[in-house]
Order: sequence, then C-alpha cells, then structure tokens
Amino acid sequence: MLLEIDHHSGVPIYRQVIRQIRQQIMTDGLKHGDQLETVRDLAAHLKVNPMTISKAYSLLEAEGLVKRKRGIGLFVAKVRKGQRDQIRAKLLNSIVNKAAITAIQLGVSEGEAIEFFKKHYKEYNSKNRRLK
Repeated sequence: MLLEIDHHSGVPIYRQVIRQIRQQIMTDGLKHGDQLETVRDLAAHLKVNPMTISKAYSLLEAEGLVKRKRGIGLFVAKVRKGQRDQIRAKLLNSIVNKAAITAIQLGVSEGEAIEFFKKHYKEYNSKNRRLK
C-alpha cells in the first residue's frame, strides 16, 4: 500500500490516509480481502503518530470499507455497488472541485477549463486502453 502524506497541505493526516486508502479500494489498487498494514507499521513508514493511523482505520471500518478480524488484522471489505458509486462520486467531486477553483483563480474561462479536461481525459484514457 503506497501512501503519500503532505504535511503542508492543511488537510489532517488521518483524512489524507482515509482518502488515499478509499481511492485505492475504488481503483482496485486494494482488492477485497487484501490485508492492510498494521497500525504500527504504517505509522512508522509514514513517520506519524500511531493514533493517527488508528483513527483513519476506525473511520474506514465505520464506513464499511474495511473489516477487522480480531487478532489477525484489518482487511478490505466487499464494497456494495451503491456504496461504490457513492464513494466514487465523492472522490471525483473533491478532485473536480479543486480543479475548478484553481482554474478560476488562474483566470481560465469555463470553456478553456472544459477543453483542458477533455484533452487530458482522452490522453489518459487512450494510454489506459493501450496498457490493457
């Protein structure tokens, strides 16, 4: 599990961990049944307080994205289709919101922003098809 923490973003670390694990589950970077790193191991790897990771894991568990097996660890849960659609929309909304704000701050018109998005979408989508 590859996570990256930005200590200067202003976003709490536990939220960054949640967002990235959620995104990996939605993109099948983490699949149903995969075991997550232990709290201590992930905290050491990211150089953060173990309570931060524990909080993130607890919130992911409450969301139903991971399941705890006592004495064994935390595993990726099976995500229902309705839940998957809801989480996917939430992730995409967050990213597009930031892009829209940045475009407005840079003085980019709506039309230019849409064309920019379309260009990148087509570019990455064609690369994705070639990799398959």
